Amino acid sequence: MAKIIINQEKIENVDEVIKLCPFNAIELINDKVEINAACKMCKMCVKKGPKGAFEFVESLKVEIDKDKWKGIAVYVDHHEGDIHPVTYELIGKAREMAEKVNHPVYCVFVGKNIKDKCDKLISYGVDKVFVYDEEEFEHFRIEPYSSAIEDFIENVKPTIMLVGGTTLGRSLAPRLAARFKTGLTADCTILDIQENTDLDQIRPAFGGNIMAHIHTPNNRPQFATVRYKIFSAPNEVENPTGKVILCNVGKEKLNSNIKVLSTKPKTKEVGLEDAEVIVVGSRAIKKQEDMDMIYKLADVLGAQVAGTRPLVESGWIDAKKQIGLSGRTVKPKLIITCGVSGAVQFVAGMQGSDYIVAINKDEKAPIFDVSHLALIGDIYEIVPKLIEKIEKKQLDLALSVEE
Repeated sequence: MAKIIINQEKIENVDEVIKLCPFNAIELINDKVEINAACKMCKMCVKKGPKGAFEFVESLKVEIDKDKWKGIAVYVDHHEGDIHPVTYELIGKAREMAEKVNHPVYCVFVGKNIKDKCDKLISYGVDKVFVYDEEEFEHFRIEPYSSAIEDFIENVKPTIMLVGGTTLGRSLAPRLAARFKTGLTADCTILDIQENTDLDQIRPAFGGNIMAHIHTPNNRPQFATVRYKIFSAPNEVENPTGKVILCNVGKEKLNSNIKVLSTKPKTKEVGLEDAEVIVVGSRAIKKQEDMDMIYKLADVLGAQVAGTRPLVESGWIDAKKQIGLSGRTVKPKLIITCGVSGAVQFVAGMQGSDYIVAINKDEKAPIFDVSHLALIGDIYEIVPKLIEKIEKKQLDLALSVEE
């Protein structure tokens, strides 16, 4: 913890001192200069104030023994034993990092009747799967699930804990990080590990204007959440040797204030994340009616239509179809962006696509930095011609088959 100490006797001109703070955090209360909650610790008062009037004091923190924390753990995100694919992607990243520091890879699996679901995890090269299989875990409830993973962390002490950026993962990760008084970086796009096991976590920040490099060198475990389709799932290993370890946690820790009365299966639909071909509209579309050409292009390609944030805010496309950090992360075989400029937050949601075709009349648009094919020109000219050429090609193929 850090704080600023005020030496009142060294302040002569109170009015000038109050003006020092750009956040209006310095005020006069009962004839004493004090710092309020608006303080951002910018230390402007220390640098510009009267000599010795303001002192920045940082308490020493006991350094953590990193040797006591070993292993990279992945939380197994699932629904009734059906494992979410983001889990396999995180296992791949965990294995990649673990090889650098010679650490094992763990999975922690919480649920009911899931013991026979572990073989798939083992086949991806996991060293140990820690299973918490209890009646209380039939439905996801935050308190018992958190208690199970807390028990795992306390006993196994993994240096890193990776959690999928799903609805459940985003609920679990911050609660666990708070329990261990450690850091959590959400929606990471790049992960790497240093030789001393410090986790390098990189994600866009401040609206995508910068890439923040975050690490928590004196806290363990290190938590990070990652969205589906950011990383690639690894290949299964030959002759896996991983072990399944059954764990128990005290029944008193499985109490919950949540009572599940009933559950109703949600109608399954093919989401953007599973689409093989995607056509993306953008603010370059002048009016809602012009979305028809985007849908037409998608139709001839058998693709799904997606959009950028401005289209969602205009109500021209459903929020579920937004690509980017505040939307969905996709990795299709082909993606065609129509007039998309290529902001960092959008690119982070689609840069893993196999083939990127970008259409933009600005030849310096950032989207061209990640595209495989650049079509420079107005979408109102290029998209209709593209549709025409694809339809002609499809017709020629159909005629050749008939012959």
